[in-house]
Formats: sequence, C-alpha cells, structure tokens
Amino acid sequence: MTTNLFTDLLSNLPDELFTKLLKATNLRIERIVSYVHASPEGFWYDQDQHEWVLVLQGAARLSIKGEPKELKPGDYIIMPARQKHRVEWTTPDDPTVWLAVFYGEVTAK
Repeated sequence: MTTNLFTDLLSNLPDELFTKLLKATNLRIERIVSYVHASPEGFWYDQDQHEWVLVLQGAARLSIKGEPKELKPGDYIIMPARQKHRVEWTTPDDPTVWLAVFYGEVTAK
C-alpha cells in the first residue's frame, strides 16, 4: 500500500490533525497538520516518550523551556520525555505538516 503525507491537507481545521501512521512497542509515528494553530494559553505538552519532530512543509515556532525555536521545512528537533514545550504559532498561508516520532519506554510522572 502506498500513501502520501501530503494527501488530504485541509486548510480550515478547527484543531491540529493527528494521524497515526505506525504504532509498535515503544514507538509511534504520526503526521500532524497545523493551520494557524498555537497551543492554548498556559498549555504545555509534557509527554511520556521522547519525540523527534520534523517540519516537512510550512513553518512553526515552538517554545521549549520558554526559549523560542523557529522551524522551517527540513528542520527537526529532539525533545526528551517530560520536556515541556508548546506551539507558539504555525504559518497562516499554508498548512504546516510535521512528521513526529515518539519513542522510548513510557516513563512514569
């Protein structure tokens, strides 16, 4: 079966769209589509697994420990488990498409 990460990119999403592409023991790969999205005020992701995330299309700004990180196509970042982070903004003109790989043993809070 062949699929394409750029299929079904909607530009009027009320929320980010998370599509699970693969799930295995201690591994999950997702496509994330953002269109003018930002994390809610005061919200921080605090995940049980490590995350490697790559911007395929569009652009975004993350805040990690309060420091801004600008990402454009081809840029990737690794966030260890429990690394609090948030999305500050994504591009308004086109959807931002991310490839996210979550890996490692699930940690306890």
